[in-house]
Amino acid sequence: MKFLFAMLLIPLLIIPVFAESQTLPTEKGTLDVKLSYDKIEPNIQTKINIDFINPQTKKIQEHIDYTVLVSKGGETVFGPIPLTHTSVGSVKIPIEFNLGEGVYTMIFEIEGILFQPIPKEKVSFDVTVGDAYAQPDNDKPISDEKNGCLIATAAYGSEMAPQVQQLREIRDNTILKTNSGIAFMTGFNQIYYSFSPSISDLEREQPIFKEIVKIGLTPMLSSLSLLNHVNIDSEQEMIGYGISIILLNIGMYIGIPLVGILKLYQFRKN
Repeated sequence: MKFLFAMLLIPLLIIPVFAESQTLPTEKGTLDVKLSYDKIEPNIQTKINIDFINPQTKKIQEHIDYTVLVSKGGETVFGPIPLTHTSVGSVKIPIEFNLGEGVYTMIFEIEGILFQPIPKEKVSFDVTVGDAYAQPDNDKPISDEKNGCLIATAAYGSEMAPQVQQLREIRDNTILKTNSGIAFMTGFNQIYYSFSPSISDLEREQPIFKEIVKIGLTPMLSSLSLLNHVNIDSEQEMIGYGISIILLNIGMYIGIPLVGILKLYQFRKN
């Protein structure tokens, strides 16, 4: 898992800063929700396009019952709307982000599919407004596990575990301080939340698997902790340190095991 996290630093070099769409799964992976929008400016009504997607067919899922809430720093900007039905599975919602520049939270709750009620599933998006791309919203509640590392939280038993807080602090205090870091997090979230709910559920169900994941996370946590001891003041430094961490994790997760396998093969051959 740590190797995957490090390898995903590659999008720092290729993902545009001004992302115009996000796709994340609901808590149990029943649906994917996609947001599409142009660059959002504060105090100007913006149409947010929402698509509810069947994760198996990758097509728009018709007949969805949902609610939506938009907030910033705990203050409501839009909604929560009453339970709403979309027959076509896609809607456009005009929203005025009227609390200035920064990161807003957009939360969807899905309560029905194809006229059948389902246990409520939630998905939460970070929506950046204006040019404040390098300023994380420090007032945003961190208790929502969906906005954190689900796999590490399940492995260490709590989102307040030191290892989980370390990941959160590196994200907020280092990665999100640069435009390239924010671009990385956009790409990372789209991939990470496509599989992490399933893995975290398996950790809770299988204690042995949980311990295996915990052992696997240790090298990556150690490598990421290096970012706490450096000053990153530019995009070039963020990219440079990111590439260094990628190479370090390649060595730990691929290089060392490969050398061991080769040595074992030579030993058995002789």
